[in-house]
Amino acid sequence: MWKWLQRITDFASSKKGAKVIVISWIVAMLVLTGISKPAKKYANNVSGDGIPESAASIQAEKQVEKYFPNDKGLPAIIIFHQKEEMKEEQLHSIQEVTKQLQAKKIEHVEKIIPVSEMPVQMLNGFVSEDKTSFILPVTMTSNLEVEEIHNTVKEMKNVLKQELPTNMEAKITGPAGIAADTLEIFKNADLVLLFSTIGLIFILLIVIYRSPLLAIIPLIAAIIVYQMIDRSLGLFGKWGLEIKSQSLSIMSILLFAALTDYALFIFARYKEELQKREDKYESMKQAMRKVGEPIFFSGSTVLASMFMLFFAVYNGYRNFAPLFSVALVVIILGGITLLPALFALFGRKAFWPFIPKVGQRQEKHVIWRKVSHIVVRKPYIVGGAVAIFLVICSLNLFQIQYSFNLLKSFPENLQSRQGYELIEQKYSPGQLAPITVVMAKEEKVTDEEIVQFVGKLAVQKGIERVNPSLEAIQKNTNQLRSKDGKAAKVQLILKDQPYSLQAMDTIQFLQQKENEFVKNGHVYFSGETAKQADLYQINNHDTTCIVVLISILILILLGIQTKSWIAPIYMIGTILLSYCAALGLSMFLFEHIFGYKDMSYRIPLYTFVFLVALGVDYNIMLVSRIKEETAKHPLQVAIENGLTATGGVISSAGIILAATFAVLTTQPLLELFMFGFVVALGVIVDTFLVRTLLVPAIMLILKKWSLWPQKIK
Repeated sequence: MWKWLQRITDFASSKKGAKVIVISWIVAMLVLTGISKPAKKYANNVSGDGIPESAASIQAEKQVEKYFPNDKGLPAIIIFHQKEEMKEEQLHSIQEVTKQLQAKKIEHVEKIIPVSEMPVQMLNGFVSEDKTSFILPVTMTSNLEVEEIHNTVKEMKNVLKQELPTNMEAKITGPAGIAADTLEIFKNADLVLLFSTIGLIFILLIVIYRSPLLAIIPLIAAIIVYQMIDRSLGLFGKWGLEIKSQSLSIMSILLFAALTDYALFIFARYKEELQKREDKYESMKQAMRKVGEPIFFSGSTVLASMFMLFFAVYNGYRNFAPLFSVALVVIILGGITLLPALFALFGRKAFWPFIPKVGQRQEKHVIWRKVSHIVVRKPYIVGGAVAIFLVICSLNLFQIQYSFNLLKSFPENLQSRQGYELIEQKYSPGQLAPITVVMAKEEKVTDEEIVQFVGKLAVQKGIERVNPSLEAIQKNTNQLRSKDGKAAKVQLILKDQPYSLQAMDTIQFLQQKENEFVKNGHVYFSGETAKQADLYQINNHDTTCIVVLISILILILLGIQTKSWIAPIYMIGTILLSYCAALGLSMFLFEHIFGYKDMSYRIPLYTFVFLVALGVDYNIMLVSRIKEETAKHPLQVAIENGLTATGGVISSAGIILAATFAVLTTQPLLELFMFGFVVALGVIVDTFLVRTLLVPAIMLILKKWSLWPQKIK
C-alpha cells in the first residue's frame, strides 16, 4: 500500500482521527449548505445542443442571423385538433383563440402568425389534408433560460384551455414545447430518485446482512457525501458550470452505489480483523491497509475515465467530465476517510446482532467454496462456456438501430410529444422542423439565380416541397432577398421525419452538391435536421475516440495496480467483452420484450464509461485477494481461497450496484430507463459471470503467466 494513502487511512481508523474525520465532514457539509444552493437550481439552464461552433449547421445559423437578423427566435408550434372535419365555424373559433393569445401580450412571445386577420379562405394552407387539424406557428424570444420558456408555454396553455371549444384540443410542440416539457419531467424526479435509491439500498442491506446498523452506517455516509457534492456543484453552477438534470440523476445513483460498494468491502474485511484482535481501531487500521488501495484505485479509475470525456467534441458528453470529476473526488475521499471512521467509532456494535468475537471461526462461504471448486477443476469448460455466451450476446450489437429523436424518449402523455406525433400523422413529417436554406454571394443575387437555385432544390430526392413555391418565387423574388441583396432564403420541407437517419442523409447529400446549386457562392443549411446530421458525425467520432482512450488508460492503470504485464490484458479484455454482451443482450430484450426498436445514440458511450470503469472494481478486488493468497499458497489454492473469500461481498455489492442503477428505470425519460437497464444488466453479467467464472478460469489456464512477471508457487 502507498505510504501516503496508508497514513490517511491509519489516521481515519485511529480513536482520535475517527472523531476528527467525522466532525470535519459534518462541519464542511454545514458550511457548504449555508453558502451554496442545491445543484438542481442551476440544472436545465443550458440552452443549445452541445454542437461545436465549427459545425456546418452552427455556421449556417450564423449566416441566417447575418443576412436575415429579424428571423431570430425560438419556434413553438400550436396544433389544433378535433375528430371531425373543421368547418368554417371551427376556423372562426381558432381565429378567436389566436386573437386572445395576441391580446394577452404574453412575455417572450414575439410573433404569432396573424390568422385572426386573414379571410377564412386563406386558412386552408394551415389545415391538414383530412381537415381535422390546424397548425399555428409561434415565435418566442431567442436565448431564453429554460424556466422562462416553461413559464411562457404555461401561459399560452392557460389561454388555450380557457378559450378552446369543448370538442377541440390544442398541443404546443416544437423546440419551445420540448424545452418546457423537459423541465416539467424533472420537476420532482430527483427527489423520487433519491428516496427510492436510499430505500432500496436500506432494504437490500437489511436482507443481505440482517443488521440494522450495517444498513444505516453506509447511508449516513452517503447522505453526508451527497450533500457535500450537491452543494459543491451548486457553487460551480453559480460560477457557470453547465449542469443538466439527467447528469444529476445519474450522479446521485453513482454516489450511493459506489459508497455502498466501498462500505461492503470495508466491513467484510473489518469483520475478519475483529475476529483476530480486540482493539476495534487497530482492526480497522489493518482492514484499511488491505482494502484501502483497491478502493482508492477503483475510484480513481472511474475518475480517470471521466477525465477522458474532456476530449469529446459533443458538449453533452464533455459536460459529464467536470460534474462527475467533482463528485468522484468527494466519493473517493468519503470511501477512504468517512466510512472507516464511522465503522471504527461503532466498532463491533455495527454488526449487531451478529457481533464478531476474537477467535471466532470465519464463515465458510459454502456456496462460493463449491463455485470456486468447480472453476478450479474445469477451467477450460467453465471459461469456454461463459466466453461463448458473451460472444453470442455481443453479436446483437450489429442489429442496433440508433435514434436521434429526443421526443421519442418523452412519456406519451406529454403535450410536446403528442403534438409532434399529430403533425407527423396529419402533415408532411418534415413540417415539424423545416430546413432553412441560404444562398449567399459576394455580389448581389439576380432573379434568374434565385429561380434556378429554388428550381434545382425542389427536384432533389427527399424534398417534399419548397416554401415559398417556385411559382410564387417566379412572380416575386424580393420576398427571399436579404436587405443587402447578397443572399436569398427559402425553407425546405423534407419527406422524412426530421430526426430520422434518412433526413440526415438528405441534408448531407444536399451539402455535397453545393457547387451545383450556385456558382461563385455558398449554400448553408440550418435547422434541426442539419444539427442532427452534424451530431451524427460528432457522436461517431466521440464514441470511437473515448472508447479507445478509456481502454488504453484502464490498461495502463491496471498494469500499475497489478504490477503485471499479462493480467491487465485479460482483465480489460473480459471487461470489454462483458460490456458488449450487456449492450447486445439489452437491445435484444428491448426489442423482443419491451417493444423498442431503437436506442438513443448516447446510450453506448454513457454505458461504456460506467460499465468499464465500474467493472474494474470487482476485478481489482478479486485479483488483489488472489495475489495476497499467492504469497502463501500455489495458484490453484490461491484462486480457490480468493474467490471463496470475496465471493459473498462482491456478489452482494454487485446486486446492490445493479439494483441501484435499476432505479433509473423508474424515471420518466426512456433514455434514462435504457441507461439504467443496460448498466444494471452489465453489472450482473460482470459480477456473476466475468468476475466469478471467466477471470479465474483464464488465470488457471495461463498458470504461472497469469501474473507475470511476478513469481507464483
